[in-house]
Amino acid sequence: MKLPPEKAAAAALALSRVRSYLAAHQDLAEITVTVEDGEREPLALPREAVELLAGMLAHLGAGRAVSVVPSDAELTTQQAADMLNVSRPFLIGLLEAGEIEYRTVGTHRRITASSLLQYKRKDDQRRREAADELTQLGQEMGMI
Repeated sequence: MKLPPEKAAAAALALSRVRSYLAAHQDLAEITVTVEDGEREPLALPREAVELLAGMLAHLGAGRAVSVVPSDAELTTQQAADMLNVSRPFLIGLLEAGEIEYRTVGTHRRITASSLLQYKRKDDQRRREAADELTQLGQEMGMI
């Protein structure tokens, strides 16, 4: 799902402010946020929460929608396939090949978000290594 351009621009502006604040205050473990309406007390947030917010703002600023999924959440095969941007039959092939851990509930497969993200990290690493190897071969052959 794409975000409207004005919302993406607002998120990009907010990201810039959050990143500069985090960079200027690297020693803080807790960040205090003040709501501009003046009626509320300042809100203290763990630094990790503000860093997570920065990550979400980066995606929103690029026009992408964001979902937050707890690492222990169990996903259906369709939800997992959607998160990997692959077809459900392809995902089932990965499950049956032992690439991603899952459990069965009756006749249904359930995948934890942490298992899915672990697979995604490994797959991304393999892709980076293959791209690096191709670049190196291209340079050796004088094509790049």
